[in-house]
Amino acid sequence: MEWNFGDILDVIMPIMPEGHLALVHDDREITWQQLDARSNNLGRNLLAGGAQAGDKVGFYMRNRPEYMELLAACFRAQLTHVNVNYRYVADEVHYIFDNSDATVVVYGHEFRDNIEQLRPRLPKVKQWIEVGGDDLPDGILEYEDLVSTGDGSNLDVTRSGSDLLFLYTGGTTGMPKGVMWEHHALRETQTMALKLLGEAPETLEEIAASIKANNGGDIYIPACPLMHGTGLFTAMAAMMNGGTIVTLGAASLDTDELWRTVERRGVTNMAIVGDAFAKPMLAALEAEPGKYDLSSLTTMISSGVMWSMEVKQAMLEHLPQTILMDSFGSSEAIGFGSSITAKDMPVKTAKFTTNDFCKVFDENDNEIAWGSETPGFIAFGGSIPLGYYKDEEKTAKTFKTINGHRYSIPGDYCLVSEDGELTLLGRGSVCINSAGEKIYPEEVEEALKLHDSVEDALVVGVPDEKWGQAVTAVVELAEGQSFDPDMLKIFVREKLAGYKTPKHIFTDGPAFRAPNGKADYKTVTQFAVDEVEKIA
Repeated sequence: MEWNFGDILDVIMPIMPEGHLALVHDDREITWQQLDARSNNLGRNLLAGGAQAGDKVGFYMRNRPEYMELLAACFRAQLTHVNVNYRYVADEVHYIFDNSDATVVVYGHEFRDNIEQLRPRLPKVKQWIEVGGDDLPDGILEYEDLVSTGDGSNLDVTRSGSDLLFLYTGGTTGMPKGVMWEHHALRETQTMALKLLGEAPETLEEIAASIKANNGGDIYIPACPLMHGTGLFTAMAAMMNGGTIVTLGAASLDTDELWRTVERRGVTNMAIVGDAFAKPMLAALEAEPGKYDLSSLTTMISSGVMWSMEVKQAMLEHLPQTILMDSFGSSEAIGFGSSITAKDMPVKTAKFTTNDFCKVFDENDNEIAWGSETPGFIAFGGSIPLGYYKDEEKTAKTFKTINGHRYSIPGDYCLVSEDGELTLLGRGSVCINSAGEKIYPEEVEEALKLHDSVEDALVVGVPDEKWGQAVTAVVELAEGQSFDPDMLKIFVREKLAGYKTPKHIFTDGPAFRAPNGKADYKTVTQFAVDEVEKIA
């Protein structure tokens, strides 16, 4: 069979227990029966407003019930999800909408100012829809009107396993890339991941039987943003299993709110992004041991940034019943490897168990055998995306056909032992991973060089306890200019998302370009590390 998420929802909806919660946010509750009607109404009204099968829908909002409700509507109406990083400034948001050819944009009311700047520049967008606002500007539709208007019946559409979901991720030139996932391929990879924790349903009938047997699914919190792959894909897995998705009200991680919600709602599963989330979560538990009843929490999954063994072990002192699952994947492939930790079962940091879908290749696409001492690029040969939207060149570099088989090779450098233990060495490129956000140096460098005082700049990632890597710049001043790092940070922040702003800026560093203009990131990184240590 070919999977389609809309078909799965059509099977799930009629069998959910009456009153079983689908979406929860603070005191707001939406049952599965309400979600059924509201998502059908929304999908039908989007189509009535001019959207056609396959059209792109921009999701510009923080974690809230409407994100997953809109996603369900898109699946059922054959519309394509396009995620937008809500930390982006207006020009960056414009790029996503324009590059994706979005015809519908649904945004949280707090982003109205950005939207008003962008509307005249995006003629392809035919429907602008605001969530949670009032006194709407002319030409803006009210989200709640669209979900409450209609009879809630299923849509008369014929779906396909080749229907698409887009996941925008950072690009090597600073421009995000739209990863094109077909429903069938994405569901297959999710099924493979679910099997690591037990049996996973492989047909629509098995999904229905599992939900009936369990009287509904798990209760799940995406502690990380739904607009990133970790939050989105884990939330989708919970939804497709009839679960309850609980979202948090704070705009950023509030550990007290998180742990109180786990206790109040009896949360069973949670997704985070490595130490960037786990360390403050652990600090809250250690500050007031026993404050929260967390006995319901059985599984915590992380992906996107390193989750250290020390933090895992300390967290298990407070959550002895919880399984900690560290997943190594990317927007371009799910399932490179996993690491499962339980109480009194330590594992090494950056060590994963890989699988038969994975191979290792060198820079010339020659296979490196498991057990070799030669590192290489990990490649996934199972179900993978079609490529990047409207970018054949970058698609060819990441999604390669080698010896007649197609692989996803995002650029992660690793060693794999003979028995399949994968040691992650980091990115083969100079990509910076700060709290799960991909930051490509060229974009920040170009922003710095727009300032009159900067002649040249290189940007690197320096190891950081909180962020994983801290964005750090080394600049060469223009003749006669003075060095003001705080001013440069403000300048960059005005042009790029806040998380891309350098945490540190230094000058008087080594010569960082060869005569041919090639950047010497290795030398500059060592200089930056030494300078950060001096001020630590």
